[in-house]
Amino acid sequence: MDSRRKSARLTGWYVISLRPVGQHAAPRRAAAAHGARLFACSPLRLAAVPDDGALAAALAAPRVIFTSPAAVRFAAAQARLGPRAGARWYAVGAGTAAALRRAGVAEVMAPTRMDSEGLLALPGLDAVAGLDVGLVTAPGGRGTIAATLTRRGARVRVARVYRREAVRVTAATRARLAALPPPRAVLVSSGEAFAGFWSQLDARQQRTLATAVFVASSERLAAVLRGHGLRRVLVAASARPRALLERLAAHAATTAFG
Repeated sequence: MDSRRKSARLTGWYVISLRPVGQHAAPRRAAAAHGARLFACSPLRLAAVPDDGALAAALAAPRVIFTSPAAVRFAAAQARLGPRAGARWYAVGAGTAAALRRAGVAEVMAPTRMDSEGLLALPGLDAVAGLDVGLVTAPGGRGTIAATLTRRGARVRVARVYRREAVRVTAATRARLAALPPPRAVLVSSGEAFAGFWSQLDARQQRTLATAVFVASSERLAAVLRGHGLRRVLVAASARPRALLERLAAHAATTAFG
């Protein structure tokens, strides 16, 4: 497929991004690459959590896990990240691994299956009994990782370097969303962001948007969406905007109208 054909695969589509405030640039570029228009709607914002010493303890562990690019960004604002003798660095996905490399950690392990289960299957995180494992994350995120590592006998040193804060979606924004003409798609890479977004829509707006295509970044999130009665759910290879848009484009190529 040549680049001109690829760029037109989603012409006429509106793609709704639920990324936090200020985090829509990457999905906007990915949407534009396929000819789609992006509608930014942020039900969350990210804010730094003051360091209470937990980050230093997490970074000193022989295994250090980062759960998102934001975790890397907020940690790097508080401490120097870089290679350390005897340390292994892990990322939950390719986007987080890329952020770590940009921050100075050259060797990062990331799973092909970009979720908590994929991460926990990586070499070095199976036999952790008696080891410290650093987990750099946000409150309420990736609880499966800490719980599983604890069951395996690790001492998990959790550093919550940022938090998610709810943002009110204005009535005007909700009305504009409901008025977007089809075909429409909603990109979902966070269950918390989706819940914050969906709960602010009234029943009529929910019924209207339920006809859109929802692109989830994992099977777990897809199950959450289906649990809300949504039926047009796709699953992308990862949470990266490019992967979400590629999955939508593949779907659009096989359907006459979204």
